[in-house]
Amino acid sequence: MIPVAKPILSGEEIEEIRAVLDSGILAQGDVVADFEGRFADYVGASYAVATNSGTSALHAALASLGVGEGDEVITTPFTFIATATSIMMQRARPVFCDIDPQTYNIDPDLIAEKVTEKTTAIVVVHLYGLPCDMGPIMEIARDQGLKVVEDACQAHGAEYHGQKAGSIGDAGVFSFYPTKNMTTGEGGMITTSDLEVAERVRIFRNHGQSRRYVHETLGYNYRMTNIAAAIGLSQLKHLDEFNARRRENAGYYDKNLNVKTPFVPEGREHVYHQYTIQVEGREEFIEHLEENGVGYGIHYPIPAHKQPFLKDYGELVLPNAEEASRRVISIPVHPGLTDEERDMVVQTVNSYE
Repeated sequence: MIPVAKPILSGEEIEEIRAVLDSGILAQGDVVADFEGRFADYVGASYAVATNSGTSALHAALASLGVGEGDEVITTPFTFIATATSIMMQRARPVFCDIDPQTYNIDPDLIAEKVTEKTTAIVVVHLYGLPCDMGPIMEIARDQGLKVVEDACQAHGAEYHGQKAGSIGDAGVFSFYPTKNMTTGEGGMITTSDLEVAERVRIFRNHGQSRRYVHETLGYNYRMTNIAAAIGLSQLKHLDEFNARRRENAGYYDKNLNVKTPFVPEGREHVYHQYTIQVEGREEFIEHLEENGVGYGIHYPIPAHKQPFLKDYGELVLPNAEEASRRVISIPVHPGLTDEERDMVVQTVNSYE
């Protein structure tokens, strides 16, 4: 079976881990600080703060931007559930806005009508590795006095008109889960150019401590280990190389597949965390892929506003997100894909009738 995702690891990561083990300092320390600095430089932000997951990074970012109980936060329903639940962790309410059916990202033209006196922030998701249309989104935020969090958990290295994802809003959030464009096993990162936000995140991720045993606020144990950061340092060196191979694979698919392929607007650089197509009869198509040894993923089969635990949203209708959830399917595009495997994917997809 050709896997839909596959982390690329080498002896370099093993050597970095061994150096940490030999040092005896396994928890958060200088290696994490080095990783934070290098990641901030890569993204083009002034600061980066590492956490133990993308979800904890989302939570920490929202808390540090002042989102709290009773607030409303506008976001997309077509995303992994952590985008919504991180808002709820702050006892705020996610307000779901429909997507652009071409890009699958939140539709900027629909955001303004969702703003109320309770709205404090917008969380955008650069889905599948394609940046949102950040120009009009940032304009709405400035006009309404709202904070913007970029959920860039799938968009390491993606660009919007020359700016890296995670450097445009008030804060950017990344995940380093094993399927991502780069990994630390588990891990996350918040990027920002606001010193006060960075300092609040550092306190929040460490039990609310400003210094040892002095707890200024409610906080959590969201720290990254030196072991995870060591893997991240190695992965970051190769991120552009990984993304280039993803784009090469995606370009090959664009030219050779006979189904609806991803749309990339001018001025945006896609990094293809997923290569997502649309098909009729998805269940039958899945059977066809399985019979031919091609892996796949469905991202996402149930939009957030239709999840069982969000019963309050039962009457909400967001037609573009709901239609996408019925039709999308992702095929292998990871950098470990061989030319022969890529040809097999094309042949399998195109032979479906």
